[in-house]
Amino acid sequence: MSDEMTDVGGLRVVIVDDHAMFRAGVRHEIGQHCNVVGEGEDVATAVAVIVATEPDVVLLDVHLPGGGGAEVIKQVLPTRPDVKFLALSVSDAAQDVIGVIRAGARGYVTKSINSEELLEGMARVAAGDAVFSPRLAGFVLDAFSGAIDVSAIDEELDRLSVREREVMKLIARGYSYREVAKELFISIKTVETHVSSVLRKLQLSNRHQLTKWATDRHLV
Repeated sequence: MSDEMTDVGGLRVVIVDDHAMFRAGVRHEIGQHCNVVGEGEDVATAVAVIVATEPDVVLLDVHLPGGGGAEVIKQVLPTRPDVKFLALSVSDAAQDVIGVIRAGARGYVTKSINSEELLEGMARVAAGDAVFSPRLAGFVLDAFSGAIDVSAIDEELDRLSVREREVMKLIARGYSYREVAKELFISIKTVETHVSSVLRKLQLSNRHQLTKWATDRHLV
């Protein structure tokens, strides 16, 4: 670790992710360079630990049981406005980035980031800066410039359940029904049901239209 990171030692950090092994990995990577004061695995546990410990920075996954990372931010910021949130997610989809930033996160980085970059990002967010992985910054600029219709993304996506969104993204990426079923540990018939529901809710006719719909919105 470079000397530039020595001032991170005083940071109090909470790690929020629904995968225990990932939380353990992050704690191992950053724990000797900052003070990890708690962890959360869903919206309820995340809000509770953040309110109790009042950390400087929360490393927050976007997809969480109970409503997602944006819901954690919405519940915390009204009473803990000094807590800074840095989204740390495997997703690089536009609606995830825009949604959590609109909720109040100060940055968004993907899980491919290395530990030194993550620590630097945490320090910058704690100091009040905004931090983004390079590609993701473009989504935010597009949203503010009007190139992405944020309201349309939110309104249409809100019609879909979490599982429907997962199925939609995989189908849009070219997965077969069988491959989607294997990826999500559900039956092919369940995949068919979800796809039919997605097409109906989005008023689309086939998977070709669905792929175009998702691509136009930078969802895949």
